[in-house]
Amino acid sequence: MLIFYRLLTGLILVLSPIILIIRLIKKKEDFIRFKEKFCFFSEKKIKGKGKLIWFHGASVGELQSIVPLVEKLNQNKKIKQILITSNTLSSSKIISNLKYKKVIHQFFPIDVNFLSNIFLNYWKPSAAFFIDSEVWPNMLINLKKNKTPTILINGRITNKSFKNWSIFLSFAKKIFSKFDLCLPSNNESQNYLRILGAKKIKYIGNLKYSQSEQKIYEIKKNTKKFLKSKKVWCASSTHFDEEKFCGLIHKKLKKKHKDLLTIIIPRHINRVSSIKKDLENLDLITHLDEPFSKIDKNTDIYLVNSYGKTKSFYNTCKNVFLGGSLIKRGGQNPLEAARFGCNILHGKNISNFREIYKFLDKNKISHMVKSRVEFEKKLDFLLSKKQNSSKNISYRISKIGKKILIKTQKEINFFIRNAI
Repeated sequence: MLIFYRLLTGLILVLSPIILIIRLIKKKEDFIRFKEKFCFFSEKKIKGKGKLIWFHGASVGELQSIVPLVEKLNQNKKIKQILITSNTLSSSKIISNLKYKKVIHQFFPIDVNFLSNIFLNYWKPSAAFFIDSEVWPNMLINLKKNKTPTILINGRITNKSFKNWSIFLSFAKKIFSKFDLCLPSNNESQNYLRILGAKKIKYIGNLKYSQSEQKIYEIKKNTKKFLKSKKVWCASSTHFDEEKFCGLIHKKLKKKHKDLLTIIIPRHINRVSSIKKDLENLDLITHLDEPFSKIDKNTDIYLVNSYGKTKSFYNTCKNVFLGGSLIKRGGQNPLEAARFGCNILHGKNISNFREIYKFLDKNKISHMVKSRVEFEKKLDFLLSKKQNSSKNISYRISKIGKKILIKTQKEINFFIRNAI
């Protein structure tokens, strides 16, 4: 099976120029830094005493979950450099905003055997931490050969990914056994990791509860004034077709709430042009967040087309729909919105964050809606309601997160001490 995987990744490497051109056209890759995926590094390893610690996460959500850990490690005098790798353009922007002296970002290389060897021979990490569901066979095999301590943090194995790994169970056991420690994010993942061959598993809890407070982007004065004059709700991390769905909800509810404004923050902002077109085809006046321009007082949809502003809008409007849940994408992490005291609406497809939503639903912070009619009724109720029901949730989440963070730090520090 390993031979087949290496042939497959070799084929991807051959086809990668075509794939990259398509992704560059779609603005999903950095025109300068895409070469990092072929081990042409943009950053340099610092020479001298001290070791390099490496974290890898796929995208924004995964990397945000480790910010509190990185914050602490940045103060460790024995660590000279913290390398963070990811796969997406949006995640690189998140890391660039951290401003930690020891932190550098690179894109993760294509998981071809010789590229993973080039990567490891150059950076020589003292310890490697993979976040969430990032399991790359060639890289893990080579880390084990180099005797580098390798840990899966906040490990998440969904029912779908478990079924896929189970087709090649003997291969899966060979790969998952390479982890020196797995810290699953939920009970389901703990059980799946055991079946897939992980040797040492310790359940602490979901690290996403412990995400640190980050700087909130200041909304422009005129925009803030406009938002205050409206009855606002926000559709965040939306995927294909969900924006159109929200547009139809807006049309229906505006008959009752004349001053209604819908803010839409797409998961992938490269889709903004097509989203705007779809919304305007519904006869909805749509205003783009950037470049800054005067907002028509009759605007229906405020469409956010830049990164890093989600928290600002959570801070402004207290009724939020989280995307990726009306379609089969497994939903988005609701904790960020919950921290701002938002009432959260979501569809039934929440497999990626089932345990978190279960906690929030139980406490009436989040609410599942199974149809457009149900969505309209619930949002209408929340828009008509004067007081927010989730005023204590931020404190409760913070308390849970602090305990999980302390325990996770303890496990990580053990491996780092041994590495140093």
